[in-house]
Amino acid sequence: MSVEKRIKLFLVENDIKQKTLSEATGIDSSKLNMSLNGHRSLTFDEFSLIIGFLGVQANKFIEPKQTQ
Repeated sequence: MSVEKRIKLFLVENDIKQKTLSEATGIDSSKLNMSLNGHRSLTFDEFSLIIGFLGVQANKFIEPKQTQ
């Protein structure tokens, strides 16, 4: 599952509206919506703003890659 999908799931589970996240982070609502629906990737700065607002560590949404 992508980082963006994990964030979207977290928002749903915690009853946080995308509009609230957009307003709190300053991320344009259309960019945020496109990202959370898999049509664009979040930038590092956007990701940082989101985890800062949500008060979670980055590893909440990122899974380490497995080496072979």
